[in-house]
Amino acid sequence: MSYRDLLRHTFDREVALAEARDAGLPPELELQSLWFAGAFGREFSTTDGRTVRIVQFGEWNRGAGPDFIQSAIELDGEVKRGAIELDLETTGWDHHGHATNPAYREVVLHVVFHRPPQPFFTRDVDHRAIPQVFIDEDALDETLNRPRHATAVAKPGRCLRPLAAMGELAIRSLLIEASAHRATCKAVRFLRTADAHGRDAALFQATAETLGYRGNSLPMRLLAQRAPLGALKEAGDAREAILFGTAGFLAPKLHETAPPDTRDYLRERWDTWWKYRGNFETSHVIPWKLHGQRPANHPHRRVGALTALANHWPKFRRVALARPFRPDAVLEFLASLDHPFWSRRHTLTSSSTSKPLALFGGTHGLELLANHLIPLALHEDGFDLAAYSKLRAAAPNDRVKRCALRLFGSLENARPWLKTVAHHQALLQIYHDFCLEDVSDCHRCPFPEQLAQWK
Repeated sequence: MSYRDLLRHTFDREVALAEARDAGLPPELELQSLWFAGAFGREFSTTDGRTVRIVQFGEWNRGAGPDFIQSAIELDGEVKRGAIELDLETTGWDHHGHATNPAYREVVLHVVFHRPPQPFFTRDVDHRAIPQVFIDEDALDETLNRPRHATAVAKPGRCLRPLAAMGELAIRSLLIEASAHRATCKAVRFLRTADAHGRDAALFQATAETLGYRGNSLPMRLLAQRAPLGALKEAGDAREAILFGTAGFLAPKLHETAPPDTRDYLRERWDTWWKYRGNFETSHVIPWKLHGQRPANHPHRRVGALTALANHWPKFRRVALARPFRPDAVLEFLASLDHPFWSRRHTLTSSSTSKPLALFGGTHGLELLANHLIPLALHEDGFDLAAYSKLRAAAPNDRVKRCALRLFGSLENARPWLKTVAHHQALLQIYHDFCLEDVSDCHRCPFPEQLAQWK
């Protein structure tokens, strides 16, 4: 039996997915980011039965008009260039005035995330029919991967007894299978972005998302999409100003309220940004979470770390995508990252710290390994499960602790299973697939009974 076999005989997935759909779609900005990352794939069928393939996902539109410009699609073998518009509902096309707006003449594809009960025909100002694609519900469910609940009560569960009876080898086998399943899912996501934009862009977006951690993972991914690596490579010394300007963190008088030793730095960044802002500035504000963050995780520092990585990209790419893959080489490289400003600052206007600050801390490095680099290396035979199972983990986060408590009764009992990155990832996967799907307060969860069949 594999971990995937467990999932085939678990909760009523149709009911669970229906409940997730009823809970509503994520914000449109998040869906746009997922679309642009290639998360939904690039081959679809239009509502009138034609085959459409995304040749180029294009560029984010910085102002009014369609969401993505400079795009290209292949419709029944014919390449069409223009813009792509995304809407949560088909009615958004008319409600937002697109049908009467000449700026939408260039739209070659209308992508919708919710199928209406009645047919809707997308037309432009010239009454020209625009091909329409609905994101398949299965593709949407697979991509969003949302469980029924955001969290589960931290208490011992019914799986405590069957797990205790399994023995160490069986538990180890279960956790390795669960971590491998999780890695496969993450590798697929990375490869879809790589297929859409190339491996460098996929790595850049993945690294930015990791730097954002939980509170700012989406904003950091949006930043990496709106200020793409290719443009930063061409910008040279201006890349730092472009990243901070695109993020919305620069202002003409910011230097006037900053400590004296930062004023020249901020003035130089603004003067540089002024020259490039026309190519990157957008009216669609990135939704940063600025409060409730530890100083070391402030978005300014995270963008500073991304700048340092962009400055040393060729070396980072070599160690991150090396085959065979060496996690220690990645962690060593990230620990060595330095920046004349951000190695001693928490924000753009903060005073210098007495001691240097790590730009890319060890915990973030392990997150990057576990969520992106190791899954890709496992998929491409550049790493093996035996080596993965030996990689030491940092302190467990709240979700890992909750799952450990539910499965093993206490953190003390779970201690043997909290030492490696692979085991952390396994517990997170079990927590997601079972604890967060259960609506019976553990009473009718199928996981305890399935454990008795594990071999």
